[in-house]
Order: sequence, then C-alpha cells, then structure tokens
Amino acid sequence: MKKNLLASSLSRALAGALVIAAGSVGAQSTAPLAPEPAATELDAVEVRGEIIYRDRADQPATLVYDLEFFQAFEPVTVGDMLKRVPSVAFLSDVLEYDGVRLRGLDPGYTQILINGNRVPGAGFDRSFFVDRIPAELVDRIEIVRSSSADRSGDAIAGALNIVLRDGYSLDGGYLRAGAALYPDDEIEPTLGAVWGGQALGGQLLVGASTQGRRNPKLKYSQRFDEPGGTLDNTEVQADTRSGDDYSFNVDYTADIGPGTLGLNAFFVRTDRLQDEDSLEYADGIETQANLLSVNDNDLDIRTDNYQVGAEYEWFAAGGETRLRLGYAGIDDEQYEFEDEFEYLRDANPFPEADRYTGDRTYVDIRDRELSGEIRHTRDLGGSELRFGVEATRKDRDTSITADRNRITIPNAPTPSPVIPGAFGPFLPLDGGLNTIEETRIEPFVKLSGTSGAIEWEAGLRYQQTDVEINDFTVDPADARAENDYGVFLPSAHVRWNLDESNRLTASVARTMRRPGFDQISPALILTELGDNDLLGNPDLEPETAWGLDLGWERRLGSRGVVGINAFYRDITHLIEIANTGVEGDEGPGTFVLQPRNTGDGEVWGVELDLSTPLTAWGLENTGVFFNYSWLDSKIEDVFGTRKFNDQSDDVFNAGFIQQLPTLEASFGASYRKQGEAYGRIVGEEIVTSYGGDLEVFVEKRLGEQWTLRLTGSNLLDSSKDEAFDKFTTIDDQFNRDYDEYELETESAGRVYQFVVRYAF
Repeated sequence: MKKNLLASSLSRALAGALVIAAGSVGAQSTAPLAPEPAATELDAVEVRGEIIYRDRADQPATLVYDLEFFQAFEPVTVGDMLKRVPSVAFLSDVLEYDGVRLRGLDPGYTQILINGNRVPGAGFDRSFFVDRIPAELVDRIEIVRSSSADRSGDAIAGALNIVLRDGYSLDGGYLRAGAALYPDDEIEPTLGAVWGGQALGGQLLVGASTQGRRNPKLKYSQRFDEPGGTLDNTEVQADTRSGDDYSFNVDYTADIGPGTLGLNAFFVRTDRLQDEDSLEYADGIETQANLLSVNDNDLDIRTDNYQVGAEYEWFAAGGETRLRLGYAGIDDEQYEFEDEFEYLRDANPFPEADRYTGDRTYVDIRDRELSGEIRHTRDLGGSELRFGVEATRKDRDTSITADRNRITIPNAPTPSPVIPGAFGPFLPLDGGLNTIEETRIEPFVKLSGTSGAIEWEAGLRYQQTDVEINDFTVDPADARAENDYGVFLPSAHVRWNLDESNRLTASVARTMRRPGFDQISPALILTELGDNDLLGNPDLEPETAWGLDLGWERRLGSRGVVGINAFYRDITHLIEIANTGVEGDEGPGTFVLQPRNTGDGEVWGVELDLSTPLTAWGLENTGVFFNYSWLDSKIEDVFGTRKFNDQSDDVFNAGFIQQLPTLEASFGASYRKQGEAYGRIVGEEIVTSYGGDLEVFVEKRLGEQWTLRLTGSNLLDSSKDEAFDKFTTIDDQFNRDYDEYELETESAGRVYQFVVRYAF
C-alpha cells in the first residue's frame, strides 16, 4: 500500500505540474530567444534558459549531441543518453542500457571510444558497457556512421565517441544533488561537483560524483513441452539490481614551449549486486504442495574503468604534429553463488528437500592497453594531408574458477555442504584461465579538401594485428596459440553543400570486427550449445565489411536540423558455428562445433532524425525531437536464412520540450519504442520484444544559479517479453523436436528523480 501511495502521489504531482505549466503556454512571452551562448559560459550548461538541439557536425558521416540535449531528463549513465539517439538499440534487461547495439547489431560490431581512443571492456566480444560511465562526465556524444582513415576501423556498425568534459568546457563550477525513488520504495542518492577554469598556468577541470542505482524487477516464466503443448512448470522470480557508482575526472591544458600540452584522466568504479530469488512450481499450480525448487542466486560485481592520457601538439616541419600516449584498463571482479533446493523428485513435498545444489563462481578479468600515436597534418595548397601511425599493446588476463556441490539430501555426507565454508576447491572452468597478448600497428594517411560546394576526403588505414593466447585449461601441447593478420581499410567521403541549408553526403569505407576472446581460446567446452560441445579456434581471422552511407540533411531556421540516411554493409569472413563432424561428449546425435570464417551477410536500413523549434508555427519556445530507424539484414546459418542475431526491426524516439520564459520553467516528455528482435544459435531460438518507455520532466529555474528538476521514467511500466525455443541436438532443431518452449516476461515499475543544481 505504501508503495502505491508514494507512486500515485508522485505521479499526481508530476502530472499536476505539467497541467499548470501547459496552461501557461498561451500566456507566455513570445520574445525571441537570446543568441546561443559560448560553450564556456556555465549558464548554458547548467541553468537552462533555452532548448538545445542536435548539432550539425563538421566531421563527415557524424552526428553530434551535446550533454545539454539529454540533460533535461537527467540521465544517470551514458546508456541512458544513448537510448535517445538514432539506430541505438539494447538487448538488456528492462530499464538496463549496457551493451550498445548500433544499427541493431551485436555490441561487438560497434566501436566505443572515449575521447577518441579505444577502451578495453570486460566482455569476451570486446564490447564496452556504456552504463559504466556516469552521464555527469560527458561533454558530448558523437555518432560516427562511417569510418575515416584517421579513426579506428573496428567499426562495422559504426562508432560512438564519448567525449568527456575538458578544461575549456566550463568557466566556473556547479554542484548537483538529488535522489531517485524506485518502485520498491527504496531511495538512492546522487551527488556531484565539477569545476573548470584557469589554474596552474592553463585550463583545468576537476569533477567527482557518486550515485546510487537500483532496478527492482519481477519475472514470470511458463515452460511447455512445445508451443501450444502441455504446461510443465512455472517460475516466479524477483530480480533486484542495486549498486553505487563513483567517478573522478581531471583535464589540464597549457601552452608549454612551442606547443600545447594536454593531460587527462578518469576513474569510474561500479559496485553492483544482482539478487535473484525464484520459486518453481509443477504444472503451473503455484501452491506449496507443487513447489519444485527454491533458488537463491546472487552476483556481486566490482568493476573499475580508468584511463590516463597525455598529448603534445606543436608546429613542426611545415605543419602540426601531435604525439599522444595513453594507458587504459579495466578490472572486473565478480563473485556469484547459486543455491537451489529441489522438491518432489521423490514425491516429498516442501519442506523436505530431495536435493541441494550449490554453485560458486569467481570471475577476475584484468585488461590493460598501452597506446601511442604520432600524426602530422599539413596544408598542401587547397587540400590537407594527414598521416601517422598508432600502436597498441593489449594484455588481458582471465580467471574463471568455480565449484559445484550437488547432494541428495537424505544421503548427505557429514559435514553437510550447506554449511558455510564447505565449498572448494575452486577449479578453473574450461577456457576460463588464460592470458592474451595483442599487438596492433596501424599506419594511416588521409587527404581532404574543398572544391567549390563540395568537400571531400579519401584515405587508407592498415591494421596489423599479432595475437598470442595461452590457455591453462587444455593439454600443455595445445595451450599456446598464435595468429596474425593485416587488413587494408580504405575510405572516402563526399559532402555537397547544395546551399546554406541543404547538403548531401556519401561515404564508403571498409571496416572490420576482430574475433571474440572466447572464440579464439583453444579450449573444448562440453554441452555448451544444447548437448553439443564447442571448440575454440585460434586461427580465426577478422570479419570485414564494405559499407555505403548516403544522406541528406537540411538546416531548419537557425537551430533546427532534419536528416535522412540510408546505409548498407556487405560483411564477409563472417564467424559462424560449423560442425567438425566429430561426435560430442553426449554421444550419438551430438557433435563438436567450432567457430569458423564461413559466412557472409548483408545489413541495411534507413535512419531519419529531426530536432527543431517550431518557430515556423509561431512556437519558438517549443522544441521537438524525433528519430526513427528501420533496420534489416540477411545471413545464412546451418538452418537457413535469418537476420543478424537479435537485430531489432526498428527503433523509434519522439519527444518535446516546452520553455516558459515568463515563469523561468520548462517541461517535456520523451517516448521510446524498440522493435522485435530474433536470434538463433545451435540449441536455442529467441524472440524478444519490449514495451514503450515514457519519460516526463518538469524544471524550475531560480535566478541565474539554481535549477530544480523532477523527472519520471518508465511511466508505462514497460516490460521485456521473450519466447525461447530450446532443442537438444541439431537434428532436433531441424525437425522441431522440442526439449522445451518457454515464455518469460520481465517488468519494472516507475522511477522518480528529483535533482537540484547550483552553479557558481
């Protein structure tokens, strides 16, 4: 009851504020807005007196969104920011935005950059979870749709560059404090401070923040023997994810000697607990007499992300030369336990359990990247030449150890394994104890220029990679494996400025995706895909793709932008699961499967985005935002034709912001909907769909320094729904002979956040 009263009261308060504000629209001043202030003026960043729209980027095939574009809805993480931009999808739990699926493709196809530099992630597919970076660190988000020679070419779907605030982004400081109320009536605080200005002979920025995060969810599963068949069991689950983020960043720029020195660093720690508790019932009859199992599953995570960098830029040899050094790392530690008591195995109902299973797993991943780059840019009289070389050394250590205790309780030994401390020894899982060393050398050259109304660039990048892996869970004779490959990545971009408002763009580029760390391990993992075994392949080469982007963009008035972009990717050397023909550990009908460069695929789609004030209709204080992406693809696997796994059919965002100048207030709403996604691997097929997500905010400014903001998110109680087709063998999957058919729905409630900002 308390939960419902709190939620209802906040809903009424938010709705009431919107109604009052909306009623004032007709009476508000229609005086034109002041010119857009310079980026270093703090009030443009922290005390909003205007609506901020998407920028019209100078870089080819790039969209730019400043922090102010997102700030009205008080995003907590970079993931909360990215869910509003074109073609970005997620396949996470409801209200979780971690692995970016640009253009709907697997996160491994998207290059995540921070300040233009690669950062290591904990994922085996090389992906980086963007929900690890607090939104307060960010100055802007750049969506790079098509690669250029002076950028990393590991970007088949595209790249997302997260640009952190630097010493020039603020001239002053601000304090941010607030709290969020979650559906289970828990309150999590947030606190942050940033200052920027002249210090130590240069420009300095220092920021720190801490914020609590929570996501209480409910899951419900129904399991049948086949679609439309007999209901075997149901599962009721509570899944609460809670934790704290701590961040610190510093940036310093100064003129030293003949050039400019830049130093930067950031550190983010995520402490997170995922607590899942479930009850399973026979025949869908959810009574104590039909209780099948009680499961307690906790996952404790601590992840540290950090990066330090230095660069020096000076004029030499007739042009600008830049030297950059960087060091980045991630430490990901996870401890998981799962305790399960089973009933009715011997017709003994609750509370007399028949069997106890206790699993304990430790994951310790440490990934370090040392990188350096030197580049030179010079004028060639009407055109610009840029060339250089980038080198990276990656060292990754993975340790995954586990222990399982499975006991038939009536015959349990003494002492019982359910007693704390009875677990051990912890032994490495197959493929779970290895080291990877990767060296990259990437020279590049790019030529750009302007011919009348046409701007152009063309370039070439070569990415040479040497990989060495040592797996300590296999026979010593097979433990060490090496591989090396080199890929040429040409690119070209043309931008035709038809007039001051309209321009056409065209881009062509070759890009690549490196194999995942788990794919190149030489370990054999038993019953990994249904009852089939999975053998790694150290000889895998990267996937490569030729891509084409064609776009049109129009400036609407002085601040609005509308654009449409069509894209196509032709991917070769696709890594797909192949049958080695060797019988699997489970006997006849099962096989040893292995990833190989055996496939080809195509990806295409259309992206539309609009960001503009409604000045043409006399509503210059009303801003609207809209983007829609239609996504499709085709790939062949052992079962036939499908889309790329888990690619959403479409992604839709729409919203508005209404400024009330006479009241020094504003309000707005945002709606997001992600289309259905289908995935198929050996042993399992999944269809995933999400409900719509509605967010609303009300803001009040007090003078030049204070801003109060109330936001409500997930106001439609969005859910994630999944349908699983499960099979034991490849033949069973061909013949649709089901092992199990499962329907699962996951729901989360509304979240309310109140934030106060003080600028000084």
